[in-house]
Amino acid sequence: QVQLEESGGGLVQAGGSLRLSCLASGRSFASGRSFAISDMGWYRQAPGNEREFVALITSDGTTNYGDSVRGRFTIDRDNAKNTVYLQMKSLKPEDTAVYYCNLEKRVGLRVTSWGQGTQVTVSS
Repeated sequence: QVQLEESGGGLVQAGGSLRLSCLASGRSFASGRSFAISDMGWYRQAPGNEREFVALITSDGTTNYGDSVRGRFTIDRDNAKNTVYLQMKSLKPEDTAVYYCNLEKRVGLRVTSWGQGTQVTVSS
């Protein structure tokens, strides 16, 4: 299986920036091949709210963003490092949430995995 570990969260003032990272590890992902053929996403959940889609990058590099973050956030990946990133700029207090990394491998043995989350707090 695969484990996802997010990092990079923290406290930032409105208008500031943060970069989140998510590292995929596990025996079946050691070679990097399984990561490269997986779609990677970021989601977030604020207290009292449902989990919300933030961004997606597919195995071929196609990206998609939630309406609330489009133009401010950028997702990218480094397959050599089994890592996906979320660059967040022009942060707003409403971006405050726990951010979760998601992996979806749809080729071959299907794998779905979620990280434990990293807290992002934006102060006004």
